[in-house]
Amino acid sequence: MSTGSVARPILSALRGSSASLSSSVPFASTSTFRFTPLSGPQILHRTGCKCGSVNGQTRSYSSYPSEKPSPLSSSVSAAQGPPPVPRKKRTVLDLQSFKRKKIPITMLTAHDYPSARYIEAASLPSSSPSSSSSSSSTGATTTTKRGIDICLVGDSLAMVACGYSSTTSLSLDELLYHCRSVARGCHTSLLIADLPFGTYHASISDGVKAAIRLIQEGNMDGVKIEGGEEIVPLVEHLTRMGIPVMGHIGLTPQRASSLGGFRVQGKTSAGALKVLKDARALDRAGVFSMVLEAVPSEIAEHVSERIQAPTIGIGAGNRTDGQVLVQLDMLGGDPSPSHIGPKFVKKFGNVGEEAVRGIREYVDEVRGRSYPEEGQHTYPMKKEEFDGFLRAVEAEEEAEQR
Repeated sequence: MSTGSVARPILSALRGSSASLSSSVPFASTSTFRFTPLSGPQILHRTGCKCGSVNGQTRSYSSYPSEKPSPLSSSVSAAQGPPPVPRKKRTVLDLQSFKRKKIPITMLTAHDYPSARYIEAASLPSSSPSSSSSSSSTGATTTTKRGIDICLVGDSLAMVACGYSSTTSLSLDELLYHCRSVARGCHTSLLIADLPFGTYHASISDGVKAAIRLIQEGNMDGVKIEGGEEIVPLVEHLTRMGIPVMGHIGLTPQRASSLGGFRVQGKTSAGALKVLKDARALDRAGVFSMVLEAVPSEIAEHVSERIQAPTIGIGAGNRTDGQVLVQLDMLGGDPSPSHIGPKFVKKFGNVGEEAVRGIREYVDEVRGRSYPEEGQHTYPMKKEEFDGFLRAVEAEEEAEQR
């Protein structure tokens, strides 16, 4: 998506507010089967990889390992109480519950291990007063759920991580590399990846193979597919197999050329009707949620109220069931003065400007030899050892001259 686990199980069980789900759903006919939910270790540790574990382990970003906490720091931590408890991993059932309770769903992209760790860290308890409650669009106060619910490895990484001019240049193998990196860093959000351009257009078989690779090799929980009524056969096939599918309608960046560029969709009565028809078709096909991109807020609200899958808006107003943005867009990752993001993006930070400031300060201090500072950034050596080193060097030089 330009930003850009579990397909719904048996519909009656998932949609009923009082219904309970069994731990497994037997294979049945197309009209009754959707998906057997995965949970716990089955999702979290599909490959057994312990990289980026959140169970007390730390990751160093240099070649020097992170130091173990000293007894003093341990006692301080003990005095402050137990460490924050990671939340449970989000599931599709959570998203359905959020929609029924009118709790906005949070979704954000990640494209590598560090950006995944930012999302994971945001799921820890916050001491901020604003984290305790929030008001819904209806004015009712609801308990805020911690952190990001859905982490999307979107094909937008083609631009923000690979430097391509559009999402259509991204290959499946490139995306898989990024998926694995994100999966190592983010453990409690539902992990969804885009099916790249060209991987599902020729046949249903191609789409199924690409989706399986994203699940098996990329360690994703589900896939996102751009398109409306025309992709229904693929969606139905994947959901019958138990692969969770998120839809994406409205502005579909992979088809921007055929849409006349990155233009708002659904502004005319005919265009709005197509958005609604696409949404209903995908809803019937079994998507567990769908992205509505760049459509008028009135249309987004209308669609959200008439389908059972949660809607995730981007440039679609605040009356959808949730919101999504590209992480580097909302954090101000591009420091270029000429960079103009989409109208719907709000910058919640300026990491690009801060990064440039830090690099320039580094250059100044290296040029002025104020960094590294002796004693502060250097390692000590005993004087007698240094003197012994000089004597050894002098002896070797004299031997060479003889």
